[in-house]
Amino acid sequence: MSVHIVRLGSPRLPDEGMRIGTVRRPPRGVRKADYAALDFYDVWLPNLSPSPALFHAWREAQDERDIATFQRKFRAEMKAPDVSRVLDLLAALSHQTSFSVGCYCEDESRCHRTVLRQLLEERGARVE
Repeated sequence: MSVHIVRLGSPRLPDEGMRIGTVRRPPRGVRKADYAALDFYDVWLPNLSPSPALFHAWREAQDERDIATFQRKFRAEMKAPDVSRVLDLLAALSHQTSFSVGCYCEDESRCHRTVLRQLLEERGARVE
């Protein structure tokens, strides 16, 4: 039992469990009924994605300093009480069942998934 950090749209891992999409927008050109079948996500949880303004700043990032700034600001957004409680819930669930969280980015190191991984680990989640 653990949480996996994944790229949405990638083939599912064995025993991955339910896939949670932490993205601001659903996949383009994909029918809602096909999200799970095409390995995007089973459940959409956009409040664990960067705000639109922060997402735009991420897209404009030029170097590692910009990425570090993005990650710091995203971490600050995740301190909001409603979001923090969701992270606490996911960390607790990771001890009971397997599931995954993810987004579309190819490179996790330049993505909010890195911060989500850290936040879950800080809360005691079992992260693969």
